[in-house]
Amino acid sequence: MNQPAPSSTSVALAEEAVAPPVRLVARTRRLDVADAADLLALLPEDAPVAWIRNGEGLVGWGVAARVTASGASRFADADTWWNTVVAAAQVNDEVAQPGTGLVAFGTFGFSDAHTGDSSLVVPRVVVGRRGEHAWVTTVAVAGEAPADLTDDDADVWRTEVSATRAPHGLTFSDGSLDGETWMGVVADAVRRIDAGDLDKVVLARDLLARADDDVDVRWPLRRLATQYPTCWTFHVDGMFGATPEMLLRRERGLVTSRILAGTIRRTGDEARDLALAGQLAHSSKDLEEHEYAVRSVADALGPHCSSMNVPESPFVLHLPNVMHLATDVNGVVSDAAAASSLKLAEALHPSAAVGGTPTPTATALIAEIEGMDRARYAAPVGWIDAAGDGEWGIALRSGHVSGNQVRLFAGCGIVSGSEPASELAESQAKFVPVRDSLATD
Repeated sequence: MNQPAPSSTSVALAEEAVAPPVRLVARTRRLDVADAADLLALLPEDAPVAWIRNGEGLVGWGVAARVTASGASRFADADTWWNTVVAAAQVNDEVAQPGTGLVAFGTFGFSDAHTGDSSLVVPRVVVGRRGEHAWVTTVAVAGEAPADLTDDDADVWRTEVSATRAPHGLTFSDGSLDGETWMGVVADAVRRIDAGDLDKVVLARDLLARADDDVDVRWPLRRLATQYPTCWTFHVDGMFGATPEMLLRRERGLVTSRILAGTIRRTGDEARDLALAGQLAHSSKDLEEHEYAVRSVADALGPHCSSMNVPESPFVLHLPNVMHLATDVNGVVSDAAAASSLKLAEALHPSAAVGGTPTPTATALIAEIEGMDRARYAAPVGWIDAAGDGEWGIALRSGHVSGNQVRLFAGCGIVSGSEPASELAESQAKFVPVRDSLATD
């Protein structure tokens, strides 16, 4: 089928650099909901992006513009670039919903010291579905291929989609640390917590998977979206997963953040799992860990909100493989023009749920003893539109695909009383979603 002519603009930002303006032309038109009934089925293998929950969300492909950034100013640099792109763009949006018009998908490094790239990508095509609304946005660089759609070429956005390829010949191996060594790191962290150095630290580990050929990321995306429909299944620039944790959603002046901290593994026996849920809800260790995470989010959002609602007690979120203590914090943004969803994501990262408490002490300890580069694990991933609205999750239950290799990540909150063997078991449970998504059975 016809598809837009290739066109893209890519820039890289140093901390002191100013990106040149990018002039994009975009049009959003309505689709019949049936045309977006299976968003993942629309994705070609080349440069797909995805943000799906319960079958709704956004998918896209191609690259109209892209920026990379790193270091402590990575969020601010990307936000500044996005504002210049939006200001210079010509946009015809017939739908006017969050996620229509010009949209960028982003993935960011966890650490200020991370040397890898954080990125924002503007796809050439975005297809979205939300409730009764479905749409397609086409984007081109001004002066190159036209992005406009007419009644005569309304299907110009469609592309040939090859069959999704399952990984073959998968082998798994330890990442930076084996299990025994990692338990020693956990024990070291507990000693420091008991000594009063800090209250909590989140320690992560990685697992490596290798296949015979390049991994088609659409395969694990499909399986994750099917097995974990209430999570946000995502892929941006090689980073993919199904996160249960919404760092924040900003929509028309309202901001929501879902905090997860405190975890217990499910057994598969319904009665036993209900008992475990009650145990989790009354666990002093898990409630303490959860309270740290909630407070860090509330404290970070507070300066940007005119009012906030912070529930007094968490609820238990049931997922297929684990259960979490969860709290939804809501607020009203005091200055929407100054606080885009990306700027709010910067303010919230890293929360105690992925770093620890006090956060500066915990992140310093992570850098000292964790023994691996987190890259973009446990950092913001999501999308932003021209109004500054967007959804940013935390890249948990995630992996990074590069050629025939996938690097899987899992992390655990360590507090006083944490047992290394139990934390190792919890991390193994958290590997399950991505590990199973790569399977061929």
